[in-house]
Amino acid sequence: MPRPLAESTFLRVYVMLALALVLTFGLALVAFTLIDKVRREHYRELLAEAPMTLLTAELGVLPQESRQAWLDEQSRALGIQLELYEWGTYSLSYFERARLEAGRTLAYQEESQRWILYRRLPGEQWLLKAELTSMSERQLTGLAQNLGQWLSAVEGEQRRERLERLKNAAFTATLSEQVPEGLDPERVTRMQDSEVVVRLLPQRWAMSLFLRLPTPEGGIEWVQVGPLKPFEPMSLTLSLTLLVIMLAVLAGIIYMIVRGLEARVARLELAATRIAGGHLDTRVKVDSSDFLGRLGMAFNGMAAQVQALLQSQQDMIRGVSHELRTPVARIRFAVQMVEDMIDSPPVRRQLKGIDGDIEELDTLIDEILTYARLGGGQVQGMDLKSEEVDCRALAVRVIETLAPLHGRLSLELAPGPEIEVVAEPRYLQRALQNLVANACRHADSRVMISIKHSLRTVQLAVEDDGPGVPENDRLKVFKPFSRLDDSRTRRSGGYGLGLSIVQKIMHWHRGSVVIDDSPTLGGARFTLQLPQAALPATPAEETDFTPTRLV
Repeated sequence: MPRPLAESTFLRVYVMLALALVLTFGLALVAFTLIDKVRREHYRELLAEAPMTLLTAELGVLPQESRQAWLDEQSRALGIQLELYEWGTYSLSYFERARLEAGRTLAYQEESQRWILYRRLPGEQWLLKAELTSMSERQLTGLAQNLGQWLSAVEGEQRRERLERLKNAAFTATLSEQVPEGLDPERVTRMQDSEVVVRLLPQRWAMSLFLRLPTPEGGIEWVQVGPLKPFEPMSLTLSLTLLVIMLAVLAGIIYMIVRGLEARVARLELAATRIAGGHLDTRVKVDSSDFLGRLGMAFNGMAAQVQALLQSQQDMIRGVSHELRTPVARIRFAVQMVEDMIDSPPVRRQLKGIDGDIEELDTLIDEILTYARLGGGQVQGMDLKSEEVDCRALAVRVIETLAPLHGRLSLELAPGPEIEVVAEPRYLQRALQNLVANACRHADSRVMISIKHSLRTVQLAVEDDGPGVPENDRLKVFKPFSRLDDSRTRRSGGYGLGLSIVQKIMHWHRGSVVIDDSPTLGGARFTLQLPQAALPATPAEETDFTPTRLV
């Protein structure tokens, strides 16, 4: 493929659509040509059907020894070369023989504009072949005279039956006792029996043949052949039908082209969605060097870079946190030794404050390690299996744990039915406990937990009567080490990791955490939304995840 086409998606689509248009136009021309050719050949066969039926009918009643003389006479009179062949000796294809055996007439036109007609004699093993250069008035009148003689040989209904044998879609003939309309009365009076009158119809590009036949009662019957019309091109209805079919084919080709592009873009979208869901090993298969191929390569490079950065960050956080534990433990041990050796109340108060700082630092290290384990997609040494959890019992345990630490606040559980959800109990309790602890830090006097369920979700809401969370900052609070007041005082407490851990836990459970205003207490409301029936995606599952190449 030329390099500009290989590297430009636009040019490829443009060229493919142009080729589709050219292909459709070519197919339309071929279809119109073939259909018109078939219709023309069918019209020729119908037009040749009547004279060949007439000639074979006349020939069939003659004895074998008189047939050649009759053929020679008719050839001179009509200007048509007539020959008779034995059925088995003449070279014909299988399909030609099948059509002749079915009583049909074969009509062919050679490049020299010469016509060749074939018809099998009814009930005999003989084939009549007729060759003529063109259909002239001499031949038309001669065949009409033959028709008159053939009809004159019988009377009454037998005439009509013979006439019916000749009729088809291209050849019409009627028998009537009334003088046909449009004939010159003077010409009618001078007409002899079996004399042929040709009438042209210029407005319809057609002609009619008239002849009179005597009846046994002394009367006259008139035979009208035609009007014989020339071949008409394809009708408007058929042309429109073919056009609609061609447009449908074109629409299908364009759909396949656009569908191929859409499928490639959809693969990119699916890969981006999986990476956003935490499957950082997802990659896009690149099978071309055009714009979408280069986009796929850039996407894979971005995903690999993000994965490497996150992995490096997690490794650093784990390493730093683990390394901090040892000096913190030594400082705590030294403080305890000094406290045992000194009895001075001022010094012991200072040592107690140092011990509180060490406890706070130790708690911070635990939070950092927990967040690192959650962010890394695995929990070391912990078996996270889902089970049915009683949400009200879980809320009661959280209240019993935090109520002694916040004596000035009222921690309440709103009344309601018992509701169970499939989850990992320890991490679900950790998420709810982090929300309640966060609410306790900002509440003025009340914190309330409410549990509801709908057809598809279970909702655990934590509300407080504090100042609430500004709408512009509701996404910011879930970022690690993010605090709205940017402070690290003991009064407000917290390290900015609690809500980030909640969001990670909800992601594992294929749920979410939502912040809005509390309609009951007027402060903030944090809501955990868990799927009612679906099992959560545990970290163990994420550890065993094998990335699928998106083809």
